Formats: sequence, C-alpha cells, structure tokens
Amino acid sequence: MTLVTRDILGVAVTSAPMDAMIAHLDARLEAGERIKLGFLNAHASNLAAKIPAFRAALHGFLILNDGIGIDIASRRLHGERFPENLNGTDFVPAYIQRTAKPRRIYLLGGRPGVAEDAAARLKTLAPRHQIVGVQNGYFPPDETAAIVAAIAAARPDILLVAFGNPAQELFIARHFADLGVPLAIGVGALLDFLSGRAVRAPGVFRAARIEWVWRLAREPGRLWRRYLLGNSQFLWRVIRKG
Repeated sequence: MTLVTRDILGVAVTSAPMDAMIAHLDARLEAGERIKLGFLNAHASNLAAKIPAFRAALHGFLILNDGIGIDIASRRLHGERFPENLNGTDFVPAYIQRTAKPRRIYLLGGRPGVAEDAAARLKTLAPRHQIVGVQNGYFPPDETAAIVAAIAAARPDILLVAFGNPAQELFIARHFADLGVPLAIGVGALLDFLSGRAVRAPGVFRAARIEWVWRLAREPGRLWRRYLLGNSQFLWRVIRKG
C-alpha cells in the first residue's frame, strides 16, 4: 500500500485515515519490514527545527500527524488537511486493539510503577496480546546497554518508548539495530494516560482538537512555554514557509 507524505516544515508526515494506516502497518510487518513510528505535533516540529540530531532521526521514522497545529500547517502549505488526527494517545491503543495478529509487547518509560500499571490496562483493552516486559524510564545512562539487551532478549513485536520528545526518538534511532524489534513507537505520555497517572481532556476538548488547552489549564507552570510560546512560534514558522 502506497501512502502520500506531506512535507511539514522539513518533516515528512504520512497522510492516511486510521483504518488505512493500521492496515499499512500490518502489511509492512507481515512483509518482514522493521518500522520506527513517531508523531509530529507543533512542539515536536519546533524541537526538530532546533535540534539537528532529532531532525535527522525523524527522517528514518514513519511519522503521523498529531494535533490541530499540523493540520493548520497542512492546509496552508498543501491546500488540504489530514484525513484524521492520528495522535499517539489515540492511535497506538487503536492499533494494538485492531492489529491482525496477537503481538508481544514491551513497555519502556515513565516513573517507577507506571509501565506496570499501563501494562495491566493494555491487558484489559487487548487481552490477546502478551506483555513480555516493562521497564521504567528512570535509569542511569550506564545501564542503557543492559536494558537494550534485555528488551532484545524478550523478543517483542512492538516496543512502546515513553521518554518524551526528543529522547524517545533518539533512543529508538540509536538502538534500533540492537533492539531487533519489528515495530518501535515513540509514545510520549501514553503510559501515564493508560496507568491513570494522567487524565485525558473531556471529549468536547478532544473533538474540537484543543486538548492542549485542557492540559495547559491543569499544568500552567510546566506547560505555558510549550503551548503559549511554542504554538505561536510554530504558527509563525508556518506563515513564513507558506
């Protein structure tokens, strides 16, 4: 299946409805391909513009569109919006529930206890899959090689990495060969949501594509730079490009 990509400020983002993307991933995995999957939102786009290593890493990923900012950029730069909002918090659980075959899944990231609770939630959502390992994201750098080896030894089909941008994508890019996993996904705060440590915005915010407003209201001290300054910076970059 050939899908169209759109250049969003230097990052190639694949355009597809959710059903088509789920089928696309399954077809590529069935063909023996190995895939690094990530998501681009306004914040990640800003980071990619500032951090050359992050931007270079993303070139090796299949990137999906996350949020209204990327849709605005697509409309201005390419004349049309994306078919659906394929943010990781919604897409990854949907893929895990709807993928054609049972999969072996490893969860990496979050504070101690988060991956375990997220794994329990995934077992409820998709009991046909097997959780083959969990590891929190708070480990010293000198333990990285041992953790990569442990993940490879567990032989997962899907690795969920929840370090946030750009750490999760850089980890996947640097260790992909040694991990040996067919599908590695940078999932951001997904494990926090699955574990119940973080709360999703009400449906009305998600339907309006303004979940960021809800998050900003809940954590203004931590997120005001990312959303108020960052979103403005992103829109200015789009305007200049267009």
